[in-house]
Amino acid sequence: MFFYVVIPMNRVVLYFFVTLFAFSVFGQSENFRSLSALGMTGGGSYYIGDLNQYGHFKNTNLSGGLIYRYYVNSRLELRANFTYAHVNADDADSDIGIHQSRNLSFQSDIWELGSGIEFNYLNYKLGDMKYFFTPYMFIELGVSRINPQAEYNGELIDLQPLGTEGQGSSLNNKSPYSLTQMVIPFGVGFKINISKRIAFSVEYGLRKMFTDYLDDVGGSYVNTDELLVENGNLAVQLADRSLGETRAYGPRGNSATKDWYSTFGAALSFSLGKPGKCFYH
Repeated sequence: MFFYVVIPMNRVVLYFFVTLFAFSVFGQSENFRSLSALGMTGGGSYYIGDLNQYGHFKNTNLSGGLIYRYYVNSRLELRANFTYAHVNADDADSDIGIHQSRNLSFQSDIWELGSGIEFNYLNYKLGDMKYFFTPYMFIELGVSRINPQAEYNGELIDLQPLGTEGQGSSLNNKSPYSLTQMVIPFGVGFKINISKRIAFSVEYGLRKMFTDYLDDVGGSYVNTDELLVENGNLAVQLADRSLGETRAYGPRGNSATKDWYSTFGAALSFSLGKPGKCFYH
């Protein structure tokens, strides 16, 4: 059985701002602004799942967003980010014959809100030219808003309302999957000060998801005659787009694995206040 959690957006916003201001007591010898930085990010995004099982960086699209950091000490920072990403995949691009015959495709915008911690391998602080660079790693907890779509007769069709695998019908016990999903972003990066108020960083991150439906492909086909009666003709047309002998290659997808997506790129971060004199090591 597939489980999902719907998170009210007011709780998401509260979670975001609570994280932004948490641990401000660590900055009592410096003001809050001098320990804070806001950055703009830009780079790429891609997806790993049933329609692209192994191709890291395949079908890379643009991504971007904002990132906030609060410096607890020289090794630990709190961070929060708002990220936009776009992902897509098409069986026509696969090197695997059975996937080409399956002939499915999708695309989705992703809006992500996350917060967590960032650990510096070296002593570092924005504005300090002695401790001016470091590699780092991060881990967060976040929520993503997804919306898988497929092109049909020249139009983009939202797939979730269709129930292409019989969701929301008597054909199985699955409810429609949620478009709001929990994610665990984690990754590595490198940052360096380029002035007393500005830092440059590069970062690569993966997103662990708890759904198999970022691509609308979760597991099994259902009887198309019954699906036609239950969910309509459009659901049938986008559930099975196979070439040649219908379903000769087996299941629609692999229900044992969940989907992933990745963002990577560069950022410029700006201190929100003048660098303080006190610095925690």
